[in-house]
Amino acid sequence: MNATTSTTSQRLSTLARLYEQGQTSPLMERTLDKLLAHEAEQARAQLEALEADLAGFEQQYGMPSSEFFRRYQAGQTDDRMDYVEWVSLVHMRENLLHRLQLLTDDNGE
Repeated sequence: MNATTSTTSQRLSTLARLYEQGQTSPLMERTLDKLLAHEAEQARAQLEALEADLAGFEQQYGMPSSEFFRRYQAGQTDDRMDYVEWVSLVHMRENLLHRLQLLTDDNGE
């Protein structure tokens, strides 16, 4: 863990303790809501761009990404550069979906 991550983690722990003790202000509430909403919007924009890239591969190879990923994991494809990129995009999409879920579940969106 680097120094920035450690400092951020400590700050988040402090915020959590303040929330647990009921020591928050309306400004803190609004700021956190705006921060989570902003991060969720950024994740949605990134997801939209990834979906467009994935659609290009799906059209080029005539199969949905889910089917390609299944075949890739089963070793039924080769390691051509397009496939490596495609599988990377699938992983990125899954990570973004998870991030978006975390951001919106706690945010009440």
